Amino acid sequence: MDGPLAGMRVLAVEQYGAGPFGTQHLADLGATVIKIENRKMGGDYARGLGPYFAPDASGDDASLFFQSVNRGKQSLSLDLGNPKSSPIFAKLVANADAVANNLRGDVPEKLGLNYDALKQHNPAIVCAHCSAYGRDGPRRDWPGYDFLMQAEAGYFHMSGEPDTPPTRMGLSVVDFMAGTYLALGLVSGVLGARSSQIGRDIDVNLYDTALFNLSYLSAWALNSDYDPARISRSAHASLVPCQLYRTADGWIYIMCNKEKFWTSLCTLINRSDLITDSRFETFDQRLQHRESLTDILDEALSKNTTANWLQLLQGKVPLAPIRTPREALNDPQLREQGRISRTELRDGTGFDLLASPITTGTLQATRGCSPMGNDTDTILREVGFSDDEIQGFRDQDLI
Repeated sequence: MDGPLAGMRVLAVEQYGAGPFGTQHLADLGATVIKIENRKMGGDYARGLGPYFAPDASGDDASLFFQSVNRGKQSLSLDLGNPKSSPIFAKLVANADAVANNLRGDVPEKLGLNYDALKQHNPAIVCAHCSAYGRDGPRRDWPGYDFLMQAEAGYFHMSGEPDTPPTRMGLSVVDFMAGTYLALGLVSGVLGARSSQIGRDIDVNLYDTALFNLSYLSAWALNSDYDPARISRSAHASLVPCQLYRTADGWIYIMCNKEKFWTSLCTLINRSDLITDSRFETFDQRLQHRESLTDILDEALSKNTTANWLQLLQGKVPLAPIRTPREALNDPQLREQGRISRTELRDGTGFDLLASPITTGTLQATRGCSPMGNDTDTILREVGFSDDEIQGFRDQDLI
């Protein structure tokens, strides 16, 4: 069975993080994603990004960083900055559903990647843009990256312990979310265009994404005097208990985000008396006495090891061990459940990647992104160019 996006064709003018992460979702779901790369500029500069590469691979597709956000894609080399390449790109657009990019906000218009420029070749084309600060406004020509967005949108103010310097989150969460929003916007645009035969521009930017991810905290702050801030032990802003607690040999994270879990926890740790303690009967009361409750639960949980508490509580109380990324990735259940995908490069070199979290009942792509320009001739033939024309493009240094 084909993936749900089989038959969708996406041209991707992208590099590095957010854009490729988003279009990889599309490839994982069955879409044909064609990376358009400028060979003169070295293509997507993530191709050379180390320090880790697929073992024994020697091509420009060996970077594990690159493959972690580009698997399943094809690569076509084309110099979009050269006006002579316009007829080639026009025919590619005429045979595509969407054009995605994650360029600086002022660049898509300069390269003619917006709907106004491309609708003459395909009225139904969807142009999906993922920039740093948007394609309009005073910062449209500013470069921008994930950690900058975390700093400006307040994430540094909420991460880490209260007495430490401002701290970023450990992952490029803004890039990943912006890429996912890009993919959602693009698919929505294509769905609409297939009904109306009219495309559009779809815009996502990193800064808006960073702000939007504040979610309910933003709703509180916009409508009250609430000021999101760090809380000790990585605790929830209002739900208690929901934080780190000490065990006999380390830490455990417990989330009693429903009242029934609070009563279950108290019963299972042999502290049923806490259920009727007037300080802890409701979420509001527990919030007011968070510090006292932390001391009480630390004492109770320190009587046993993390492993023993997990065995006793899991499935009854929401909780988790505190693991390193390597420990999480070495969990044998990942392979047993097919969450790790063995991926191959064109030269047969194999390596492991996490499978897409979106499961559709279809087999996911297990091949890496092509070497730069590897699929150029095949794709150009598919859209109607002859071998002589393709050789002419190559002689003009356009591909």
